[in-house]
Amino acid sequence: MTVRHLKTARSAADRADDDTKVRAIVEDGLKDIDDRGDVAVREMSEKFDNYSPSSYRLTLPEIAALMARVPDRDMSDLKFAQQQVRNFAQAQRDSMRDIEVEPMPGVILGHKNIPVQSVGCYVPAGKFPMVASAHMSVATASVAKVPRIIACTPPFNGEPNPAVIAAMHLGGAHEIYVLGGIQAIGAMAIGTQTIDPVHMLVGPGNAFVAEAKRQLFGRVGIDLFAGPTETMVIADETAADAELCATDLLGQAEHGYNSPAILVTNSEKLARDTMVEIDRLLTILPTADTAGVSWADYGEVIVCDTYEEMLAVADDIASEHVQVMTDRDDWFLEHMTCYGALFLGPRTNVANGDKVIGTNHTLPTKKAGRYTGGLWVGKYLKTHSYQRITTDEAAAEIGAYGSRLCLLEGFVGHAEQCNVRVRRYGGINVPYGGPAPHKDDLA
Repeated sequence: MTVRHLKTARSAADRADDDTKVRAIVEDGLKDIDDRGDVAVREMSEKFDNYSPSSYRLTLPEIAALMARVPDRDMSDLKFAQQQVRNFAQAQRDSMRDIEVEPMPGVILGHKNIPVQSVGCYVPAGKFPMVASAHMSVATASVAKVPRIIACTPPFNGEPNPAVIAAMHLGGAHEIYVLGGIQAIGAMAIGTQTIDPVHMLVGPGNAFVAEAKRQLFGRVGIDLFAGPTETMVIADETAADAELCATDLLGQAEHGYNSPAILVTNSEKLARDTMVEIDRLLTILPTADTAGVSWADYGEVIVCDTYEEMLAVADDIASEHVQVMTDRDDWFLEHMTCYGALFLGPRTNVANGDKVIGTNHTLPTKKAGRYTGGLWVGKYLKTHSYQRITTDEAAAEIGAYGSRLCLLEGFVGHAEQCNVRVRRYGGINVPYGGPAPHKDDLA
C-alpha cells in the first residue's frame, strides 16, 4: 500500500517565510494603535484602504440609506440565509443547559452559561464582500445574547458595501464601523479614544487579520486561529467525476492566492482526469487569476490504495472544508476526527455551507481542526461553575477530605480553610495546620 502525490504544494519553509513578514508588519501596526489610538487607525485606513471619512462609525440614517440600495431579491436572499444560520444557532443554544446537581446531601454544584459581554465581529469585504460572514459572526452572537456587538468591515470600491452593512444590521450589530485589516482588529481589541475595546474577536480575514488576532489573543478572546481558506475533496469513482471534483476544488481556491485545495482519491484515473478538468475550467473561470495561482502553488493531488489510507491522510491534513463523495460517506463521518466541517455526498457542496445552509463557515485551518471546531453559538458563552454547601454535616465531611488532600500537597493555608469549617460545623478540634481526622477514625 502506498500514498502517491501526483501534485504537491509549496514547501512549508516557503510558507513560513511569508508568515514571518506578516508577523512583523502586524506587530508594528498594533503597537502604533496602542500608542496613538484613533490617529494611527486613520493613518492606516488612509494608507491601506484610501478611505478617510469624518467618522468610521455609521449612523442609523447612513445604515438605512445603504440598505435601501440593496435590491429586493438580494435582500430577500440575504434574509433567508441569515434565518437558516439563526435557526441552527438557536438549536445549538437550546442544547446547552444550565445545570445544578446534588452529588451528596447538602452539596450543590452547578454551572451557568453566560454570554461574553462584548464582541467585535470582522467581516471581510476588501476583495469580495463577504455578506455571509456577517450572518456567521453577528447573527450568531445575537442568538447568544451578547449585550454589545460591534462589527467592522473594510470599504469595498471606496465605500461601505450595502449588502454587508444590511447583513450586519439585520444580524443585530449595535455599532458598525467601516474599517478593515489590522486597524479594525486593533481598534476593536485595544480600543481608541472613540471605540471602547471588546472582550472577544471573531470572524475570518486575510493573513494580516489572522495574525492580528493571534497576537492579541490573551488580551482578548478569539474564536480560533484562522488562516487561508482550505478545501479537500475525498472522492472515488462511484460517486464523483472529474467535473465535480475540479469544480469543488476551484470553488474554494478562488478565495485567495494561498488557498490550499487537495484531492484525495483511490483512483489514479479520477485524479488525472480532475487535473485535466481543472486546467480546462481555469480557461473559463472569471476568477482564474486568483484560483489558478492557488492551484499552482497550493494544490495537491494524492492517490491512495485504500479507504483507510484516504482516512489517515485526511485526518493528518485536517483541512478546513472536507467534501466527501464516495460509496461510504457515512463511514468517513463516523471515523474522521480532524477537520473543520464535512460536506457529505455529491449533492452537498462547500459553497452552500459558506453562504446559506445554516452551519457556521468560520472554521479551523492550519491543522487546528485537531483540537477545535469552528465558530458556533457556544463560542460566545462562558460556562461558569458554582458551589454551595447547605448543611453542617456536609461542610464537616467535605472539609475533612479537603484538609487531608491539601496537606498531601503541602498547602497548609489551604488546609486551614477546610479545618476552620470542620471545627465550626463539625465540632472537631483539629490542631492548627494538622489534618482533619477521617470519619472512620472517629467511630
